[in-house]
Amino acid sequence: MNATRPPLLPIFLAATLAALLPPTAAAAQTPDFRAEITGQFEAAARKIVALAEAMPAESYGWSPMEGTMSVAHMYMHVASYNYMYPHLNLGIEPPGALAARGDDVVGTLFDYESLEDEVTTKNQALPILVASMDHVRKVIAGMSDADLAAPTELYGRDVASWAVLLQLVTHMNEHLGQAIAYARMNRVVPPWSR
Repeated sequence: MNATRPPLLPIFLAATLAALLPPTAAAAQTPDFRAEITGQFEAAARKIVALAEAMPAESYGWSPMEGTMSVAHMYMHVASYNYMYPHLNLGIEPPGALAARGDDVVGTLFDYESLEDEVTTKNQALPILVASMDHVRKVIAGMSDADLAAPTELYGRDVASWAVLLQLVTHMNEHLGQAIAYARMNRVVPPWSR
């Protein structure tokens, strides 16, 4: 064995271990993470809003069966979580008034938790959904790399704050699938599939 050459087994084991370990918080907070989470968020946001716009107003009260979310309830569920995750897990307050701009809207809604039960029409739901997407955009843009790496709690687990944004996008994608199914059941072709 050559004394000047290090043994290969320890180097191989170290490289293998490094490849198997999850990325560190420092690696996850790089600008690449911000670009990736923003890209994933924007893709889901565009599709959800496009489906909400494509659904006829008369379909907003429809649900596939008793005990399931209506179309309006589903979109407001997404909107409420777009406010809830940053508020409860990152300490970012939602706007003071979640204003809906529609012909049949009375007043404003101040409580994101009430959106799912109180908003029932397309004229009410669509502006709130769009505003919730804008809120998330502001949240992501306003977080520094240190903010992304800061510790927080998510569903009883200690995580870095970037994990909250990942959960938010995962939640949106889950309901994007539901929105596609609801649209198809109402004979609405998703705009990007036409």
